[in-house]
Amino acid sequence: MRGITKKIHLTLPIPTEEDCVSDQERIQRALKKQGVDAVLPLPILRKLYPFCTEENWDFTISLAYDGGQWTAVNLEPQDTTACHYGYAADLGSTTLVIRLLNCNTGEILGEASVYNHQIQFGEDILTRIFHAKDQPEHLEQIRRATVDTFLEVFAQLENMTGISCSECISMVVAGNTTMVHFLLGIDAFCVFSSPYAVHTLNPGFLCARELGFPLLGYVYCYPGKANYLGGDIISGAIATRIYEKKELSLFFDIGTNGELIIGNREFLLCGAGAAGPALEGGSVKTGMRAVPGAVERVELKDGHFHLLTIGQKPPQGICGSGIVDMLAQLFLNGWISIQGKFLPEKSPLIHLEEEEYCVTYAPGLNFYQSDIDEFLKTKAAAVTMIYYMLELTGLPADEIGHFYMAGAFGAHISKESAVTIGMYPDVEREKLVPVGNSSLTGAQMLLLDRSILEYLDRIIETMEYVQFGAVDNFIHLMTAATAIPHTNLEQYPSVVDEMKRRGLLR
Repeated sequence: MRGITKKIHLTLPIPTEEDCVSDQERIQRALKKQGVDAVLPLPILRKLYPFCTEENWDFTISLAYDGGQWTAVNLEPQDTTACHYGYAADLGSTTLVIRLLNCNTGEILGEASVYNHQIQFGEDILTRIFHAKDQPEHLEQIRRATVDTFLEVFAQLENMTGISCSECISMVVAGNTTMVHFLLGIDAFCVFSSPYAVHTLNPGFLCARELGFPLLGYVYCYPGKANYLGGDIISGAIATRIYEKKELSLFFDIGTNGELIIGNREFLLCGAGAAGPALEGGSVKTGMRAVPGAVERVELKDGHFHLLTIGQKPPQGICGSGIVDMLAQLFLNGWISIQGKFLPEKSPLIHLEEEEYCVTYAPGLNFYQSDIDEFLKTKAAAVTMIYYMLELTGLPADEIGHFYMAGAFGAHISKESAVTIGMYPDVEREKLVPVGNSSLTGAQMLLLDRSILEYLDRIIETMEYVQFGAVDNFIHLMTAATAIPHTNLEQYPSVVDEMKRRGLLR
C-alpha cells in the first residue's frame, strides 16, 4: 500500500560519545534510509525523552502525509506496525457512512452509518444553509452536529472492532460542497447564491484535532469542481476510473440532486442540478427511506400486488426502488396512462380518497396521483440531465460504453423498471452498471493510494462544467420526459415492444 499514512518499526543504536547526534536526527536518519523524509513536530520532540531511552530505542513511529511531506504523529513501544488503521468517509446530507480500514492490507475491518445530525436543523440542505447564514452561533451548532455525527460512527466502529479512533492515523472524507463547508465551520450560503463563488473547493489536508476528531494525523477532504459538483462526485469519478478509459462512459450519482460526468481520457463534461426528494422516498405520501419495513420491490400480477420489503418486515411505506417498480408495474398493467394518470376502471384497488385517485398496495398504504406526478417530475429531471449531456457531446446513448449509476438508489433500482418508466436510457442492460456508494469507494482508494493526489488537479482542470439550472430550454426538455417512458417513444424501443406484447400499443 502507498497510502497517506505509514507505520515504521525502528531499532536504533543507543547514543554514544562516538555517535552523539541528536535524538531527532537519529530518528530522521533512520527513516531516510527507508526512503522517508519526515518532520518531527513539537509534540513528538517533547516525547522523545524519556520514551526512547526507556524503550531502548525499539519503537514504532506513525507518520501522516499532509500533501507535501511526512509528519511524525505518534511513537509506540516495540513493533506495532500490524496495527495500522485509517478511515474513509462519505459525508452525505442525509447519512454519514464510514469504513475502518487496515492500511497495511486494505481490508475493510468495519463499516457503519448514522443519519447526519444536521437534520435537526432542516431535512433539506437549503433550510440548513439559511439557518446558518450570517449567524455564527447557528453555524457552530451545525459544525458541532457534523462532528458529533462522526464521533457517533467512530463509537459504533469501536464497538464492532475494538479499535478506537485514537488508534487511527488519518481519514479521507468525500462530501458535497455544502457538507464540507459545514464540517469546517464555514458559512455555506455562497453555494446557493449568485455568483456561486464558494469559500473553498479544495481545503486539502487538515489537522484532525483542530476539527474536533481525536485522530493522530490529518483529515483530507476530496476537492470539488463547483458549487453543486462537490468532492463526493470527484471521488465517484476516481472510483469508476472513467477519466482513464478509452471508451466513453457516463457516471451519474442520483439522489435529491443529480450529478453527472460523461467522457473518457480525452475529455470530461460534467453537470449538476436538482432532481428532487422523490427518488429517496421524499414527497411521496407513504414514502420512506430504505430501512426495514420499506417496500423495495413491487410486482403486479393478476390484479394483485406482490411486495418485497427490506428485512422482510410488514410494509410500512415505500422507498425509491419500490416506487420505480410501482410505476413500471402500474404502467405495464395498464392501470396508468402514458401521462401517468390513473385509469380507475382498470381495478377496484384504484379509488378516490380526499378527492384524489390512489391505489391501495398494502393494508393502510396508498400510492396517490400526486405521488406519481411528483415522481415523474423528478425522473424527468434525472433523465433530461443524461440526454442533455449526450446532446452536448453529439452522441446517441448506444455509443456510450457504460452508464455507471451511483448512490444507494442507483445500487438497488431495477434496471428494467427504470428503463420502462424512462428514468434510464433504453440501452443494452449490461451497459447499466450500479456502482453503489462510489463516493465512499473513492475515499477508500485515496486513503490507501496517495498517488491519486498526483492527478486529481488534472482531472478537475479537464472537466467542463454545466449547471443545468442555467440551461434555457431545460424545462421544455423536462416536460417531454415526464411521459412514461417518454414523449419520443423511438428512444425506448424495448419498452414499445413490451407495450405491444401486452396490448397497450398497436
